[in-house]
Amino acid sequence: MRQHLLVLLACVFVAMTGVGITIPVLPFYVERLALRAGTSKQSVIMHVTLLTAVYAFMQLFFAPVWGRLSDRFGRRPLILMGIAGYVIAQILFGLATSLWLLYTARILGGVLSSATLPVSAAYVADLTDDTERARGMAWLGTAVSLGFVVGPALGGVVSRAPWHMTARYGHLMMDSFSIPFFAAAALGVLTLGAAMRWLPESLAVKTRVVGVVHPPADVGMFANGLLSLLCLAAIAPLGLALFEATFALYARETLNYGLGAISAVFVVCGIVMTIFQIGAVSMLSGRVREMYQISLGFAFMGTGFGFLLLARGTVTVLIMVGLLALGTSLIAPNLASAISKRSGTHRVGAVLGVQNAASSLGQASGPLLGGALFVWNINAPYVVAGALLLIVAIVLAWTSITARDT
Repeated sequence: MRQHLLVLLACVFVAMTGVGITIPVLPFYVERLALRAGTSKQSVIMHVTLLTAVYAFMQLFFAPVWGRLSDRFGRRPLILMGIAGYVIAQILFGLATSLWLLYTARILGGVLSSATLPVSAAYVADLTDDTERARGMAWLGTAVSLGFVVGPALGGVVSRAPWHMTARYGHLMMDSFSIPFFAAAALGVLTLGAAMRWLPESLAVKTRVVGVVHPPADVGMFANGLLSLLCLAAIAPLGLALFEATFALYARETLNYGLGAISAVFVVCGIVMTIFQIGAVSMLSGRVREMYQISLGFAFMGTGFGFLLLARGTVTVLIMVGLLALGTSLIAPNLASAISKRSGTHRVGAVLGVQNAASSLGQASGPLLGGALFVWNINAPYVVAGALLLIVAIVLAWTSITARDT
């Protein structure tokens, strides 16, 4: 079982590496193509946020579909499809010479690769029981965080290397900006081969929901507190995506950060997530209630945005990143564990697909909200996000305490 999980975690790691690559590079990549097309600098900001959001919107619509299909046909074919779609999207993104090609690549990547995370979470749920579910989800989150570390580092370092290469083929072009995406695609090809060779099916044939198609939002799916958990699954990614979409612009304007410094911030964020998901969540699992950990995570995230508003140097920025990453590392695995426990045996993939859709809704809304607020006032995204996250933390802590006392 450990070997199978290791292959699965490698698949998730590579997928998140590709997502992470785009974070520091995207603003500069879009700016170059947009300004070449005669777009105003103000419009560049909106294109950066829209390209971030459209990927999440595709996941919003398609993750529940892939989750339900994995309950019927098994986890393995959907994971393989997600990796293959990710490879195709990365190659197309690296060859783009116009904004419409960037949007095409992001949409295609969002549609196909949206199978990877929810079906991977269902795979982990298949192989773990209730006592070790949170730990298994924490390891899955660790793979995501490690990809979040390697991706921005790879994107920042490789794109700055003096490749001195340009080749154009009609609407496609390859230059130094293409290399990070080609590197991620190459890793994806290797991972696809490894998954085809060593990743078996985790869902027993007798437990598959064959020939039964439930409506997209059947009543049972939202029983046992699932609806409130799915709302939380949307709010946390909203705050993180708002930060990811606007920080490069904010840091460049207020802190004079270049591509290298921005990449370093995201690397630190990923490292902190990795450390705490391996250590803190595993240590607290079974000792502290999941809902208390989730509440504390929202409090850390909200406080992190407050520190960002006070940031005037590297130390304050690192404190902010640490709090934001610590909060995310507490929320994600515990929330996935709580949702999977309430899903029932025969629809784990479907419910985790809906959770991924809720997360994608937050990931899509965060950049749009952040971009609009950023255009209005450079500090507004972090004031709004910080206040929302702190309010959620207080309400969640209060309801958890009162529910336990009754």
